[in-house]
Amino acid sequence: MSNLSTADTKLPVTIITGFLGSGKTTLLNYILQNFEAYKVAVLVNEFGDINIDSQFLIAVDEDMIELTNGCICCTINDNLADAVYRVLERRDRIEYLIVETTGVADPLPIALTFLGTDLRDYTQIDAILTVVDVSTFTPARYFSDAAMSQITYSDIILFNKTDLLPEADVDELERHIGSIKSGARILRSQYGKVPLSLILDVNLAESGSSTQTLAAPTLNSQHLNNDGFMSISFQSDRPLSVKKFQQFLDYQLPDNVFRAKGVLYFAESPKRHLFQLSGKRFTIDDSEWTTAPKNQMVLIGRKLDAIFLLQSLNNCLTKP
Repeated sequence: MSNLSTADTKLPVTIITGFLGSGKTTLLNYILQNFEAYKVAVLVNEFGDINIDSQFLIAVDEDMIELTNGCICCTINDNLADAVYRVLERRDRIEYLIVETTGVADPLPIALTFLGTDLRDYTQIDAILTVVDVSTFTPARYFSDAAMSQITYSDIILFNKTDLLPEADVDELERHIGSIKSGARILRSQYGKVPLSLILDVNLAESGSSTQTLAAPTLNSQHLNNDGFMSISFQSDRPLSVKKFQQFLDYQLPDNVFRAKGVLYFAESPKRHLFQLSGKRFTIDDSEWTTAPKNQMVLIGRKLDAIFLLQSLNNCLTKP
């Protein structure tokens, strides 16, 4: 077992934040598959009433999954502190905790959960890491309280999807981010792949870049709805038509849908299709159904027309 740089009695915590579609879940999967030094617990949360993220991790049992390498993965549900205490009950088997925030979350109240409650006696924030999709990040598009807070309170900023942007543009973005957040460690990656020793067990928060800012307990978090963000959930037991769904993506999907993901059931295919959309780019990966086939999708964006989107998706379904 490696020696952690944090105090032996306290569980080190990395908070991973980042805007919608930046690649947080991809990074989490990469960490779970490659972070062999310690037994890791990962807390995930979902903005929306369908917990889609868990379906992209390996296997689910209620609100906790256990992996073959000794790691565990839990859903936060409504109460972060309760979820952390559930992990602490397994402290003899868990050596590191990673918390993934939702895409529109302000990391400040999450950090204050650890710093401003009894959890500070059992945990220690190692770093706040913000994932940025450089291919879609523009100050104009992502100007929101949450996005700015994610940059402001970060110790590490992971520039992701750098292969989708010319290097000169990445350099320019790095200068821009540096003007907002001086002293942050900026790393570059593709598919979230970065040496884990650069982002985990780095003891950055202890050195002060985030906790100095976080020390004032009077700071209040603005609710997400102030930024106009919302999620729309779509479910149906009827299959989609591939052609109609493609036309929806090509011609009807509005620009203010930043992110969509889910499990899709097509009339033309017996497979289970994992769907991920970020901006106008999407991927669909096939797997086998282990449950009755059905569609489950969450669309996330700003000031969405829920009626239009749900009617459009219903129009993509095959006739009963």
